[in-house]
Amino acid sequence: MRLDRIDPGYKDGLSNKQSAVREIAEYAQRLRELQYKLYAENRRGLLIVLQGLDAGGKDGTIRHVLGYMNPQGCRVQPFKQPTHLEAAHDFLWRAHRATPAKGEVVIFNRSHYEDVLVVRVHDLVPKVQWKARYDQINAFESLLTANSIHILKFYLHISPEEQLRRFKKRLDDPTRWWKISETDYSERAYWKDYQQAYEDALSHCSTEQAPWYVIPSDHKWFRNLAVSRIVVETLEALKMSFPEPHVDIEEIRKKYLQMKKHSPFAK
Repeated sequence: MRLDRIDPGYKDGLSNKQSAVREIAEYAQRLRELQYKLYAENRRGLLIVLQGLDAGGKDGTIRHVLGYMNPQGCRVQPFKQPTHLEAAHDFLWRAHRATPAKGEVVIFNRSHYEDVLVVRVHDLVPKVQWKARYDQINAFESLLTANSIHILKFYLHISPEEQLRRFKKRLDDPTRWWKISETDYSERAYWKDYQQAYEDALSHCSTEQAPWYVIPSDHKWFRNLAVSRIVVETLEALKMSFPEPHVDIEEIRKKYLQMKKHSPFAK
């Protein structure tokens, strides 16, 4: 995997946002329908992992793409600096606790991959320790898929120039000041280190059952279109079906008609 060979401004021949709006809307409606069927079927779950550098668009992807799903069967799990309790356990403990139940979609905003990214870049654990985590992550994700949890992982790929433009928008918009931190700028000094860490993580941990997708994300609308398409096509491939009813529908229908017939409110 070489991220410098993938254009973060790639648009797949589309000229602008307007050319993709209708398709994005169609995927959003289809995603809503498929998530409803996943919830009703209650046989499998979906884990969506979002990774990327600061201002890469993780929150925007959740809001504009995945926000169309019913929150009754969907939740977002952020991964920030580990708490004392989380740090007292193995690095996968907090991730495993947050994985989806059957019938549920869970979006990881950052994820267990932070433990082969930030800890590596800032030398927080020995190299021998974080290198061993690639196999541990693969085993963890294999365990999930063996238990009917499907996994999609998206790396939101932006250029350093686009990141700086997004930082400026935050500075110019008082409603976004709360998102600004000192690390937004200090971490830019480690850009190449993070690129190398991501390349190794993507190379070691993209498997058939839990693939990584590199999403060109300089254009937010293209990012939304690409992620929508991949999630929809993945859910459609599951060939889900609604479960059989647990009651006799005809008997229930007869009771309904009787109640309606004798109801003082019936017309």
